[in-house]
Amino acid sequence: MPIIVDIDVMLARRKMPVGVLAERIGITPANLAVLKNGRAKAVRFTTLEAICEVLECQPGDVLRWEPDGSPDINQRQ
Repeated sequence: MPIIVDIDVMLARRKMPVGVLAERIGITPANLAVLKNGRAKAVRFTTLEAICEVLECQPGDVLRWEPDGSPDINQRQ
């Protein structure tokens, strides 16, 4: 999947355990694990907002896009 979740990076920078983040944003540690391991199909803006508030970061600090190797639609003929 070309969307990469970097919650672990921000947790390390903030020296915060996963369980503490889960508690502060109001989701279960299991659901946070699904998100941070890139297995989630979606994330609610309210959850993303809570993550950013607790970690004092921007959405781009925890989510990023990487191409998956498929050709760009503008380059196809």
